[in-house]
Amino acid sequence: MAFEVEQTTGNSEWFTHDRFGLFIHWGLYSLGARHEWLQSRERMSSEKYSKYFKRFDPDLYDPDLWAKLASDAGMKYFVVTTKHHEGFCLWDSKLTDYKATNTPAGRDVLRPMVDAFRQRDMKVGFYHSLIDWHHSHYTVDPKHPLRFDPKFIAESTGRDFSIYRDYLFGQTKELLTEFGKVDLMFYDFSFPEENGLAGKGKADWGSEELVRMIRELQPQIMLNDRLQIGGDITTPEQYIPTKWVQVGGKRVVWETCHTFSGSWGYHREEETWKSVDVLVKMLIDVVSKGGNLLLNVGPTGRGEFDERAIDRLKGMGEWMKRHSRSIYGCTQAPETFECPQDCRLTYNPQTNRMYLHVYSWPFKNIHLRGFAGRVEYAQLLNDASEIRFKEGFVQSGIEEGAFREGRDESTLTLSLPVKQPNVAVPVIELFLK
Repeated sequence: MAFEVEQTTGNSEWFTHDRFGLFIHWGLYSLGARHEWLQSRERMSSEKYSKYFKRFDPDLYDPDLWAKLASDAGMKYFVVTTKHHEGFCLWDSKLTDYKATNTPAGRDVLRPMVDAFRQRDMKVGFYHSLIDWHHSHYTVDPKHPLRFDPKFIAESTGRDFSIYRDYLFGQTKELLTEFGKVDLMFYDFSFPEENGLAGKGKADWGSEELVRMIRELQPQIMLNDRLQIGGDITTPEQYIPTKWVQVGGKRVVWETCHTFSGSWGYHREEETWKSVDVLVKMLIDVVSKGGNLLLNVGPTGRGEFDERAIDRLKGMGEWMKRHSRSIYGCTQAPETFECPQDCRLTYNPQTNRMYLHVYSWPFKNIHLRGFAGRVEYAQLLNDASEIRFKEGFVQSGIEEGAFREGRDESTLTLSLPVKQPNVAVPVIELFLK
């Protein structure tokens, strides 16, 4: 009954079990509070941008609280921006002065985060930007803040990108040797030529050699696909695929990353925040297609999660507390089971249980076509209360004619309470024969 999925080099067992992770975008842009790409969007030089470096002082930073909020939300792993495109490093890298230890913060802010999440049995993931707008040998490209500055473009020709590439390798080595076991590495990103400026890809990053080094340092690590060579994880961003993601016609391990609102970094005035109901449905929808959801928080410049993010995390935690069985260890249902209207199916092959997520609560019945003879017991997952069902027909009497409720012999009909359970998305657990 299991689907054929392309083998990964790294250990994907935990990843495809856990299904739900926290992304953290935290850097100097949190002080600008208007998008993590603000340096590029506003075409700011490193000198102008340095006002944030001089004032980075997250005095309210409490990594234990971050880990608790994520764990209580049902998240099982986290991925944090060790360095974003701005080039600023959260850890005490020996290869640069552009790091948290040299700001008013005066300390490595990555290590206590790693420790806090590990203490809650959460897997550790590092995001690392291939792009670096601060490094003195990083050359101009279509994403660079100074891409429209003729003086900078001319000066860029004198830069030696191989020096930057060595820096990228060196920092990767630090991250993979100084923090214990790292479970996941998320690189970002390769891009094509644009407006007469060269893009950057695998030849620039030295991707093949970089991956060899990573695999030697951490053989079990899960790698994403943005080095422009195949990784373990395919990573659609800010959309939900229509079906299980395939590469070259084969199903792959995949994860979609999403923001609570329209920005990855802390954005004070962003108002398009998704509701708890929408977020829960996104998680269900992704798992029903065999994928993972990585949901992002952009902490403030003082080191706190935005109150809107906390509200959503707590709401998702309320649902996950009672319904995580329909997420952990689950995947797409076998194709022989037809999903009814306004529902999603997830399936746990280990326990042989099917989970029916009811997006729109109907009156009295849900008809499950093709399920007759295949279900032993059914219950609401939130309170383990029995859901009775009918299948097949009595040859004479009341089950004849109109009383068949439009069922045929292959249909199993669940008899629902009139009132919907008081949860974001009700789930019916079906114990299969």
